[in-house]
Amino acid sequence: MAAPALAPVTRQVGGRAAPAPVPSGPECGQPLAAAVAELPVLDASGRRVLFGALFRERRAVVVFVRHFLCYICKEYVEDLAKIPRSFLQEANVTLIVIGQSSYHHIEPFCKLTGYSHEIYVDPEREIYKRLGMKRGEEIASSGDPAQQGGTLVLGPGNSIHFIHRDRNRLDHKPINSVLQLVGVQPVDFTGRPSVIHV
Repeated sequence: MAAPALAPVTRQVGGRAAPAPVPSGPECGQPLAAAVAELPVLDASGRRVLFGALFRERRAVVVFVRHFLCYICKEYVEDLAKIPRSFLQEANVTLIVIGQSSYHHIEPFCKLTGYSHEIYVDPEREIYKRLGMKRGEEIASSGDPAQQGGTLVLGPGNSIHFIHRDRNRLDHKPINSVLQLVGVQPVDFTGRPSVIHV
């Protein structure tokens, strides 16, 4: 006699995701250089904020995008916008996007992508350069080649817990793998309930 069919699992049962081991590398566990932490970024009003102040008191996932006109970056930020604020708050983590454009482009980009978490720009690309993000094949809104992006987990303080430098425009770190590093539960980006057949 066959066993009765079980209903599919359509939601996560276990609550918060356990943090995965943090990848090791030459920069992981090292402090961010004070000279980098003291560089400014600009908010949507053009107000200068020290980069290090963004994660001085809390752990942060910081995503550097190539530029706001990059279609791949736009799609990636649209997915970042789907991360519920409550998931981040539960893990005491903040999500920050940094672009390499004028601060005037922040508000239209947020409207276009639906992104409502923290966002800043590094118009001179100094932080990008100091973090070793290389110039890419795309052209930024300034007309210069854009720096490649990357993803970092920083803080509290100037600790680097994880760094990924994009090698090309398609090399964004998968969002759920970064969320797992900081103990944030995974997000279903398909818009459909996940079904796991047993």
